[in-house]
Amino acid sequence: MLFSYAFRPFFLLGSLFAVIIVALWVMAIHAPMGLPPEMLYWHGHEMVVGFAMTAVAGFVLTAVATWTGRPPVSGKTLVALVMAWLAGRLVMGFAFAVPDWVAAAIDMLFPLLLAILIGREIILAGNRRNLVIVMIASLLAVLNLFYHLGRMGVIPGDDRIAVYLMIHLVLLLTSVIAGRIVPNFTANWLRQQGYSGRMPGSYLPLELSVLLATALTGICAAYWPYAEALGWLASITALLHAVRLAGWSGLATRSNPLLFVLHVAYLWFPLGYLATALSTFGLWFPPSVALHALTMGVIGMMIFAVTSRVALGHTGRPLHASRVIVVAYWFMMLAVIARLSGAFLNGYLTTVDVSAMFWMLAFGIFFWVYRPILLAPRADGK
Repeated sequence: MLFSYAFRPFFLLGSLFAVIIVALWVMAIHAPMGLPPEMLYWHGHEMVVGFAMTAVAGFVLTAVATWTGRPPVSGKTLVALVMAWLAGRLVMGFAFAVPDWVAAAIDMLFPLLLAILIGREIILAGNRRNLVIVMIASLLAVLNLFYHLGRMGVIPGDDRIAVYLMIHLVLLLTSVIAGRIVPNFTANWLRQQGYSGRMPGSYLPLELSVLLATALTGICAAYWPYAEALGWLASITALLHAVRLAGWSGLATRSNPLLFVLHVAYLWFPLGYLATALSTFGLWFPPSVALHALTMGVIGMMIFAVTSRVALGHTGRPLHASRVIVVAYWFMMLAVIARLSGAFLNGYLTTVDVSAMFWMLAFGIFFWVYRPILLAPRADGK
């Protein structure tokens, strides 16, 4: 049952890993000997490859079966992908105790295999609309290679650039997927409620502009993080995401937490890019804090929102968020807010600790609530 669909093992492992990796990070930053500089990029790498790409694997490989009409990736193939992820996390956990080339070779297995599987399913089905997802998954694998080349000193400094590019590539992928599912889920629910107002829709020039601006901002942030141009690009990107979100009738979904949280998660796109712009102009936010508005706010909250919904829908359960999951949504919001408060409050490490506590509580609740759901057969018997 666990390996019948990709969302089952990866949502389960991803939520558990989200707790473990943040706990390890908090212990590292409080270490008596201080934090080695390379640990900063290790943290970013593991939050992307170990955490975010786990959600990507679970969601995309499950959705691909719907998009293409092909059988889902399951059984031995899925087991191999999960084992590749586990091997990567294990070797990266001891990356400073094994030869760099060994860590690189093992860690490359998961992103490479994931890109191959996504590409195989979409290309064999002739599903051209989703080739952009194949491209992004392939680029993530390439950037993971460049991370290791930088870490080994083959291309000095490339580990930093690779991590930042991977973060912004995941943001681009999140924008692509959210632009499809959020207005679609919202419109379907509003019709069921007999809603008479404006329905969510998409406007192609706006959609293309959002994706282009998101990509350009990410490239600029990775290569020219202190350039004034980044501030202006991030400002434009924030505005475009805000306009996009405003057209999705999010406030009309307030009575449905499972749906409303998707809009709340997307709100961090304009807020995160606004924080990036302000940081570039030397206002309010240090760069690391502004970055967490995007990583924790957009990526973290969107992953939590999407996985909590997809896990119910694909196991034949009612699309209803339990009270404890609604509490977890609040914990996620508090985690992001606490992390951003470090820009305004004394005691920076304290705000990091509080943020980490709420983050771990949220994903701990997810693991506790969804473990029996993800391990059990579909509730509707299909």
